[in-house]
Amino acid sequence: MQTQPVSIFERAFKKLVPGGLEGSNRRETDIMSISADLSDADIATVKTWVDDCLAEKGGQVDARNRAVLLGRAYLKLSDLGKIRFLGLLADQYGVAEASVESAIEQWHNAPGNQKTEAAQKLRKTLEPSRTTLLKHFNGVPSGVKFLVDLRDELLTFCKEHPSLKPLETDLKDLLSTWFDVGLLQLEEIDWNTSASMLEKLIAYEAVHAIKSWNDLKNRLDYDRRCYAFIHPSMPDEPLIFVEVALVDGLAGNVQKILDEDAPNLDPANADTAIFYSISNAQRGLTGISFGNFLIKQVVQKLRDEFPQLKQFATLSPIPGFRKWLEAAEPETLRQLPGGEQWLSYPPPRDPVQADTEASNGQREVIIRLAASYLTARRPNSERALDPVAHFHLSNGAQIARLNWMADTSDKGLAQSAGLMVNYLYELPKIVHRSEQYTSGGVISQSSAIRKLLK
Repeated sequence: MQTQPVSIFERAFKKLVPGGLEGSNRRETDIMSISADLSDADIATVKTWVDDCLAEKGGQVDARNRAVLLGRAYLKLSDLGKIRFLGLLADQYGVAEASVESAIEQWHNAPGNQKTEAAQKLRKTLEPSRTTLLKHFNGVPSGVKFLVDLRDELLTFCKEHPSLKPLETDLKDLLSTWFDVGLLQLEEIDWNTSASMLEKLIAYEAVHAIKSWNDLKNRLDYDRRCYAFIHPSMPDEPLIFVEVALVDGLAGNVQKILDEDAPNLDPANADTAIFYSISNAQRGLTGISFGNFLIKQVVQKLRDEFPQLKQFATLSPIPGFRKWLEAAEPETLRQLPGGEQWLSYPPPRDPVQADTEASNGQREVIIRLAASYLTARRPNSERALDPVAHFHLSNGAQIARLNWMADTSDKGLAQSAGLMVNYLYELPKIVHRSEQYTSGGVISQSSAIRKLLK
């Protein structure tokens, strides 16, 4: 998910690079004139430029200026050119093995009073030289966003080019340090927030697509709340955001929440906060988790503003349920509550058709199978099979209630067979449940869910 990284980075470049630096000599012209597919001659040009950045000729300011030009050159490349560019960094700018071996020997031979200094030298030699290059972008406007988008591309390229994985790992480690949750700011998003930020909410919404400005305005109405984590180096970019509905009791239908014509509830009369959409906005931060901190901070904000709230829960999709049900072997289904009955129905068995036309008995069968799916584990793991379930269970939630015909959108029917689930966050029990799940795979279930599994 990228939001015009070229224009953003070029604007940053114009602000940063001193007048006359770009094209002021032949080598600077060469780096901006490389071909889109990056020929062998162009690779040599890039390597010389990278070497100059690492040597910090002219000091750190010039090194950062060179990094900006390097970034601009990268953005003009084709996918083939980018893969060749990144391959150069992965292959030739890793750890210097000879330096590491020498540092290890020095550490072994260092007397006691010099051991610490030798260890520090060893630690420094273990850092790939490309990391120094990447760090230069932290000091330029929009440079961090450039690296986030760069990792987004790396995650895609690594699927067919595993040799790029060490570079992707180095970049992830670097971003993990820069995006520590203590550095993030929780901001409330409302209708008065900047238009550019609101546009990004529309673009990044990953659970229930925002169809129009009126749809967005409804989601930001006075009985709703929206919060996002923001990083100081990316002030115009949400990292992750959550949409909240203030309601009376557990919500069981997302179409009702999203209905623009539905009457508003006075927030003072609400007893429940429903988290109905949580969207990670930056694919380049995949694997760097701060969603659990977002939920906890939002809960605290809501409690401060609405002390009468008694429940905090989600209304979540079950994105893998229909695919799992259709792919499950008959032997597997027969061992599950409701499985034998499901197999007794004549094929083709369509859970979506059952959603719309089923008798109460068929509904019960599908709901029981959904309960089995939500409590299933990945092979050879104690982790929940469903990714959304894993996220909330690891955060300390309980699987509380399954809801029939809760999302009748095309996406909801295709992925979840129309079902949605409430994950309940009971504040005094969050830490204990999180520890039970992460250390022992214990999945907290309400009595209603346990009954479905009998």
